[in-house]
Amino acid sequence: MRRLTLYLARLFAIDALILFGVVCFLLWMVQCLRIFDTVSVKGQSLFTLAWQGVLAMPPLVLTFAFVCVGIGLARALVALQSNHELHIIHTSRGLGDLFRAAGVVAILGAVGVLIISNFLAPLANRQLNTLNAAITADLVSSTLRPGRFMQVTPGVVLLIGGRAENGEITEFFADDRRDPQVRRTYIAAAATVAQTDAGYVLQLREGTLQSRGPGNRFSEVTFGQYNINVDRFTQPTAEPDPVRGSDSVTLVRQALETGTIEPRTARILTERMGEGLRVIGICLMVVAISAFPSGRRGGLPVRLPMEVVVLFIAFVDLAVSSYGLLGPQLGAVAGAVLMLVIGAIALLVRARPRHVAPLPAAAT
Repeated sequence: MRRLTLYLARLFAIDALILFGVVCFLLWMVQCLRIFDTVSVKGQSLFTLAWQGVLAMPPLVLTFAFVCVGIGLARALVALQSNHELHIIHTSRGLGDLFRAAGVVAILGAVGVLIISNFLAPLANRQLNTLNAAITADLVSSTLRPGRFMQVTPGVVLLIGGRAENGEITEFFADDRRDPQVRRTYIAAAATVAQTDAGYVLQLREGTLQSRGPGNRFSEVTFGQYNINVDRFTQPTAEPDPVRGSDSVTLVRQALETGTIEPRTARILTERMGEGLRVIGICLMVVAISAFPSGRRGGLPVRLPMEVVVLFIAFVDLAVSSYGLLGPQLGAVAGAVLMLVIGAIALLVRARPRHVAPLPAAAT
């Protein structure tokens, strides 16, 4: 790698990493404040709060990582243009080094994002579910005050009548409204929390399970003993999502073993791979816009900062992807494909060789 390529790649990467680190820290702080009831209400330690905030970060990281790479690259190119280094690069035929440096940063950023989306995010999802189940089990078995309603997760409310010295709970009540179609209510005369190989289990005794479905259809089941995993009360939805908690290699292996792949699994795999395309696409767009200095003395009366331009591109990507223009399976990567196509065309047009007319001969 040439010195100029190495210098530019280091410059681009440093700006992107600094911005990425600052945004990660700020969002982690916001996440900790959002779940501060882990300490104030659920009786957990500050370390548990901090770790819970870390485990919730990967999905958030994927939403802004490509924006940080784009803004970091744009800021570095604007700085090169302001101190005339970009002009020198063009006049000394160093444009190839600039493209190679931007390509190195784009590829490294895409690889990093793919590692997060395909491996770290599913791992964090599983660890977060386990941690939430442990917090809920501790809340039910020792922390929850008798006679006090407690929301353990949005849509799930618990209430206990009392707690014996051996940890047995009396008069257990749980109301689950997470599913807009079905409301479930668990009522038991006694309950205990046990830890098994499958995780924490809530053992209900002498109770009823009431369900109210569409059209106010009501059903009630009476049981002598009913075991339910605690993590069923800690998920955003009523049913745990094994696909989100499985890494991409596991999902592909399962598809190869069964010979079929579920449409939802294929869509999730496409979303994960599309995160890398977003990084490359936004880098192409930024290089096409900012890597070519303008020799005009005039110009627009108001020049938009490149940070605003990159954010606008990111919002367009989000809007295009949300409409699913490429169908239900590929719709999540529609914005990334659009950035790749527009960025590549714009870069080819701006980087094409131009014929320079010779200067007229001086009169003698």
